[in-house]
Amino acid sequence: MSDIDTFAIAAAELNAEVNQVHLTSCGEDVLDTQPNDRWQTILAGDIFYERDTAARAFAFMADYASAGATILIGDPGRTFLPKAKLVRLADYRVPVTRDLEDAEIKHTAVWTISPDSL
Repeated sequence: MSDIDTFAIAAAELNAEVNQVHLTSCGEDVLDTQPNDRWQTILAGDIFYERDTAARAFAFMADYASAGATILIGDPGRTFLPKAKLVRLADYRVPVTRDLEDAEIKHTAVWTISPDSL
């Protein structure tokens, strides 16, 4: 797993340990890398919250999708999610804490990159 946030990496590693799953983590910003055999599947969560990051993330995932990788994007409806370039695969209603969110249920979706966008 890759994340530039050290707390996110620590949480993912702890989760993997508790669930007895092997996890290799990377603290580098990988969004400027070119596709290679490094990843066959990319799971991206809640990354379209900022214009520049969203553009970089989409370009990164589109490059990997063009190279044959499976791309799954979980998003709660962030402003910079490029919906016109994606295909919605599933919808979910997720209970959240009212103190952290603006509602008790957050509507989220899982997307993939549209073949027309490649």
